[in-house]
Amino acid sequence: MPRTCAPGSGSRIALAAASVLLVAGCGVTTSGTAAAPSTSAGLAASSSSPSSSSPSSSGSLAIPETDDVETVDVPSVLAVDSGPTPADFAAGVRSLKVVQTGTGRLVVVPGAVAAPGRGRVVKVRVEVEAGIGVDATAFAAFVMATLNDPRGWGHGGTLRFARTGGAAQIRVVLASPTTSARLCRPLQTFGKLSCRTGNAAVLTSYRWVKAIPEYGSDRTGYRHYVLSHEVGHALGHGHRQCAGRGAVAPVMMQQTKGLKGCLPNPWPYPGRTV
Repeated sequence: MPRTCAPGSGSRIALAAASVLLVAGCGVTTSGTAAAPSTSAGLAASSSSPSSSSPSSSGSLAIPETDDVETVDVPSVLAVDSGPTPADFAAGVRSLKVVQTGTGRLVVVPGAVAAPGRGRVVKVRVEVEAGIGVDATAFAAFVMATLNDPRGWGHGGTLRFARTGGAAQIRVVLASPTTSARLCRPLQTFGKLSCRTGNAAVLTSYRWVKAIPEYGSDRTGYRHYVLSHEVGHALGHGHRQCAGRGAVAPVMMQQTKGLKGCLPNPWPYPGRTV
């Protein structure tokens, strides 16, 4: 919790001065490939992708895809936040304070949701680590709305996504920084980076709550991005690069590493409406 500064007895401090004192004197300290998208047939190939980190029967371990493997600089002082917005609540975020370590137990969000429209169905199972302060039901609804958005991987009826509590082709996992770092090994994600390992898109709650500076206040946009990016790997898509300054960033670009002159973009097919 941020410290509070109380003025001396009987002193009066103007609102502006108090604000400066709060940030400067009582700041919150925080602990501190490219391949063009292919058709949805990549899903079938993803189970044997060399980027999977699931152990094989022979005991070998492949390296999972990750949104980054470099150390991320985090400001030592952050501005005081006003709290979650309605958009945050819609994504399952109930607090802007990140829980560093949950129970370590992944809980499948119960229930099933049918796939909308027409097209090949991909079954998705949503799992949330217990004890991280996230509304799992709201998170699952956000996941499915993103995947079935016309701008998402199911654009034009090529794919449609159904949620299940049983066997699934893709798992979407939201975990604390500590647990996500463990799940993404052998990559060093520092708990601040997401990855795809096997058929699981592992999202760190650190980024789900805080997003990245390049998206500004649009935390929802970043959530669409990181989910679409990691599920894109599970569907068989590789990384892409920024085409040039001012261009729209591909969703398979490692945007968490920085936009490199590109404009932020959360969607595989931006601008699509059907």
